[in-house]
Amino acid sequence: MSEDFKNKLKAYQEGRLSSEEQTAVEQEMEKMEAYQAYLEELIQNDSDRNISTPDLKQEAKIIRKGKWKARFTTALTLLGFGLLATILSGIMTSLFYGWGENDRMTMYKDAVSSAIAISQPNVEARLSADSHFFFNMDLHGNLIKQIGGKKNAVGEFSQHFLLAQPGLETKTWFEGDMEMGRFLYPGELGADSTREWNRLEKLPEGTVAEAFISFNRLFTTDELLALFKDKNLVPAWFAVDTGVEQKKDYVLYPIGFPYSPLWHADDMETTSFSETKQGLLGGSTVSKTSSSPSIKAYGSGDVRDANFMKTLHLLQTYEPIAKKIVPFLKLDESIAYLEKNGVKIYGVVVTGPTKEVLKLRQESWISSAQVGKVQLWNWEDR
Repeated sequence: MSEDFKNKLKAYQEGRLSSEEQTAVEQEMEKMEAYQAYLEELIQNDSDRNISTPDLKQEAKIIRKGKWKARFTTALTLLGFGLLATILSGIMTSLFYGWGENDRMTMYKDAVSSAIAISQPNVEARLSADSHFFFNMDLHGNLIKQIGGKKNAVGEFSQHFLLAQPGLETKTWFEGDMEMGRFLYPGELGADSTREWNRLEKLPEGTVAEAFISFNRLFTTDELLALFKDKNLVPAWFAVDTGVEQKKDYVLYPIGFPYSPLWHADDMETTSFSETKQGLLGGSTVSKTSSSPSIKAYGSGDVRDANFMKTLHLLQTYEPIAKKIVPFLKLDESIAYLEKNGVKIYGVVVTGPTKEVLKLRQESWISSAQVGKVQLWNWEDR
């Protein structure tokens, strides 16, 4: 070891070096692992021979101290970089998912909710979104069914996102596997519905029921709504002929839309707007209220049909998300068929008083029925 480096080690121990010189000495000491081992070997040999080596021991002590100090400094530097990276990722994640009026978080949530609503008869998803560090986001919430006059949570839904890539969705039904009712396409020969009508007949007066009703012909939305105008029932979900239905006795994967339209962010109309200044540097607080377009309870078929088509186009834009929820969905074929033939309905989910549902048995335009969920009375006549 040169006298110059010995002097630097001594100055390092006494704290007389500048920060630049101190860093240079520490870097040199990091390279001297072999020298350290050699010194310790010399010290051990001298100790075995009862030879005093105070200079070697002192040098070894200085190098050992510097080596651990350098390691500690490196660890703190890495920890600082990690903390900074985490904070920056949190900021960038918030910007990625939340920037703009129609931000990604809103649009992804809309796409997932829409995919569930068009593929799960009489099921609505009420979702919340949470963004996390390193461009992760989670959607989660309840799955809702309307039985009678009440909407109840029947399950839970969650899905993870990394940037724009959706992960697999998870559905958990509160009553085990949720068996959805089935629809019979007009002209197809399905099972006899006598047993289902008899089930409704045997249910007590004080109950409400859900039923999957199939028609013997196709109806426009306005035609179907007119049929329910004087009935004490809610038509909750409409099964639409998309031209690609897989039929095997019953339609395997129905696609349709709910009675309440799936309004999207750009459908909402601003009814009030106010902006409050928060001082010279405090920015401003914006407050606004919005409302959805008005529709007739048993009409506005053109508005409902347009909303359904807009929802399909939204899912076409976010097809990777839609395919995770509805893998059997054939958006391009369905949209082309509907644009050519219009929206026609071959089945409906109805809910209301059990005895009111039973009255549908007498309607000539109904081909079959299947009973869904049944609950105790929660109805107010309409």
